[in-house]
Amino acid sequence: MDITIVVPLFNEDESLVELHRQIAETLQPRRLSYEILFMDDGSTDNSVQVIETLSQTHSEVKLISFGRNYGKSAALAVGIEAAQGDVIVTMDADLQDDPAAIPDMLAKLNEGWDLVSGWKQKRLDPVLTKNIPSKLFNTVVSKMSGVTLHDFNCGFKAYRRDAAKSLEIYGERHRFLPVLAHWNGYKVTEAPVPHRARQFGVSKFGINRFFNGFFDLATLLFLRKYMRSPLHFFGLIGIILMSIGVAISAWFGIDWLVTGSLHIRPLMLLAITTMILGMQFFSIGLLGEMLTNMNNRHNYLEKRRIGFGG
Repeated sequence: MDITIVVPLFNEDESLVELHRQIAETLQPRRLSYEILFMDDGSTDNSVQVIETLSQTHSEVKLISFGRNYGKSAALAVGIEAAQGDVIVTMDADLQDDPAAIPDMLAKLNEGWDLVSGWKQKRLDPVLTKNIPSKLFNTVVSKMSGVTLHDFNCGFKAYRRDAAKSLEIYGERHRFLPVLAHWNGYKVTEAPVPHRARQFGVSKFGINRFFNGFFDLATLLFLRKYMRSPLHFFGLIGIILMSIGVAISAWFGIDWLVTGSLHIRPLMLLAITTMILGMQFFSIGLLGEMLTNMNNRHNYLEKRRIGFGG
């Protein structure tokens, strides 16, 4: 199988037939073997029925349907796992992604890149609710992750098979797949892609997704730095808190020796509290180290082996 097109969808029944036609028009003239894997994320409209009808006359059409809505990351995770193509392309089902851009993305992969992320240079979304928040989000992610892209939110991407299969996708991680691939040692770039106005249905974007994206970014950055050494994070906080508590207590001890009297003050209670919190943070770090040691299965990503039999 040359290419797998993974299409996550939720209530997009009006656009599916046209999307299939456009994909076929793009890939069939190039004599590429391909499959279109529609990932239905618990749609409540006729999306499943439309795909079933398409599959009866088009063998390349496949469907995995969830019993309820789990989110885009879940749909991508299962779709990529099931994909059989040497190249995996992900795109949205709302016809805003133009399949005609797929050959250009494949050409980029042939240049030696492992992941090509779409860049919607001219967005046709509402300025206040999507364009401005998206630009802010892309700027922050680029600065904090070390991966400079113009459009992390674009779902139109092309991957080499091994790069896609290496990704652990859940929560809102679908926004950070280029970052995850880069951290896994794969080469990431971007390519301009057309962006078309939505023809059918309504956008599933909500402002809560904007904040969820930042929360997940913070989680990713934390896990990348401290996943294998949690004591470095929690222990540092614990030592700082305990040091503050000890310093305040020492000041009260010196004052007691000099004046011969000791009065309970709010600052003394703060000292005791900070020492207790410091010990708790340090204990959390130690527990984290114990769990990390118990579950250390050496899951290191290997890109290539040479000279092994079998």
